[in-house]
Amino acid sequence: MTAGLNARLDRISTNDRYLIVPMDHGITMGPVKGLKDIESTIDGVTAGGADAVLTQKGIAPRVHDNKNDAGYIVHANASTTIGPDERDKRVTATAEEAVRAGADAVSFHINSGSNYEPKQIEDLAQLVDDAQRLGLPVLAMSYARGPDVEGDDPEDLGHAVRLAEELGADVVKTGYTGDAASFEHVCESTRLPVVIAGGSKGTDRETVEMVRGAMDGGAAGVSMGRSIFQHDDPEAIATAVSKVVHDDRDVEDALRAAGLVQA
Repeated sequence: MTAGLNARLDRISTNDRYLIVPMDHGITMGPVKGLKDIESTIDGVTAGGADAVLTQKGIAPRVHDNKNDAGYIVHANASTTIGPDERDKRVTATAEEAVRAGADAVSFHINSGSNYEPKQIEDLAQLVDDAQRLGLPVLAMSYARGPDVEGDDPEDLGHAVRLAEELGADVVKTGYTGDAASFEHVCESTRLPVVIAGGSKGTDRETVEMVRGAMDGGAAGVSMGRSIFQHDDPEAIATAVSKVVHDDRDVEDALRAAGLVQA
């Protein structure tokens, strides 16, 4: 691992723990709540403790002045909810383009078990090769999504995270199994830091309970989008999640520290 790679990993984490807020959903879902005024959302979540935010490369000019010295990740593939198949993620950026956009890392989504897995494996392998030459970390968003796999099955998710390591990624994001005990298998399936996806927005308590469970199961953090950026108070929910990820607080303490429950 090069000095440059280590330095950039430090910029998107705190003491090897990750709180990443992906906001690339504008290309996928359109300008949904939290993304129209993305500048204010970025300011809020990073003030609340997010280590890094993630967008497509075209949003970079709207990121840098508002991220409170947090890290920045450029996402390198995409699809839309109005297209023929949302699982068919196509390349949108190269490692060099991510660097030109001021990124500290680049990310790539792969749907293990889908009909598009073969091409996505090739594309991720190529991105890793290009990124390694630049000392740029790669976050692989590796999910179990296909006709014969289950998105929350520990075995399928364990395979998905191992795939990311085998291809040379530096950090892997995947789904959550639903409880700490079963998630241990996922984290034990790779030596990479494992971060969980947030999925659709739940209650504050459900969000923080999921984070606590993942951390108890061995996760290195979270990469949560809608649960944070679509919150009525993105800074507050980011603070609650940060208290769990970075300070090892329990659910009640984290919610109370963020002002999301009464003392």
